[in-house]
Amino acid sequence: MMKGLVLVTGAAGGRQGQTGRHVSEMLLARGVPVRAFVHRLDERSEHLRRLGAELFLGDLLDIASVQRAVQGVASIYFAYPVQDGLLEAAAAMAVAAREAGVSRLVNLMMLRSSADAPTPRMRQNYLAEQIFGWAGVGVAHINAAVFYENIRALVAFSLGTDGPVALPLGKDTTVVPLVSAEDVARVAVGLLTRPSVPPGSAYRLIGSAPNVRDIIATFGQVDGRKIEYAPISDEEWRRQALARGFDPHAVEHLSQLWRFFRHSGLRPDSAGYQITDTIETLGGAKPKSFEAFLREQQARSPAQTSRASA
Repeated sequence: MMKGLVLVTGAAGGRQGQTGRHVSEMLLARGVPVRAFVHRLDERSEHLRRLGAELFLGDLLDIASVQRAVQGVASIYFAYPVQDGLLEAAAAMAVAAREAGVSRLVNLMMLRSSADAPTPRMRQNYLAEQIFGWAGVGVAHINAAVFYENIRALVAFSLGTDGPVALPLGKDTTVVPLVSAEDVARVAVGLLTRPSVPPGSAYRLIGSAPNVRDIIATFGQVDGRKIEYAPISDEEWRRQALARGFDPHAVEHLSQLWRFFRHSGLRPDSAGYQITDTIETLGGAKPKSFEAFLREQQARSPAQTSRASA
């Protein structure tokens, strides 16, 4: 097993997948020392401190802060939320990691990363990938599908009303590749602790590939009631998302992502979108099903069930 202090960004967990929190907890459970990069000191960071993490209060967009954070670390888990600043944060981390002699950096990205990817955020992921590669810090990339946590949060906005679940996903046969953030974290921990990982390697993570009908039906099974689905326009969804406080950067990314899924003609067996064995081989367990994830969330908040936001 690779040894040494691991720097984990997003360690306290945010509004999206909270993979940094999962990674921190899993590493600490294995006895791996963790420096948790957090943006504020609160009950979430205190939880990590109680588990044994070293807390580092910093700003990923401040190069001096990042340089201090990487001092003495052997490896890094880098995850940046879906908001502005990814390229600046990636450049700062790449420079600091190279200066500090870091030998492994696990970089969380979206499922597709290319110069012609369908959303601006995915294209930024591609540029960040190049930056880490040029830095020579032993980067390994995780290309993750849409998190269960995020699709749950999106659907939950409608579940609190008497009407149908309204999303801009077109027909209910539209396929949406998904994965549990916990599964992503398990793979990240596997990459951070393996004796060796090929620099520049990439790992696609898909835990399930349901269509919209299956997603809504699963919510209904867990909630114990019949739930309907109603497609809406991109413009209407964008208006609702912004009114509910979604980050504009995330809204733009998701709007174009939904459009891509609608028009892609993906099927569960489409090339590059099948359930991947990487979760089991690197993460140590079979992918978590979407139903199992929702039932876990229901058990944690029985009063709110799956209506709770992620």
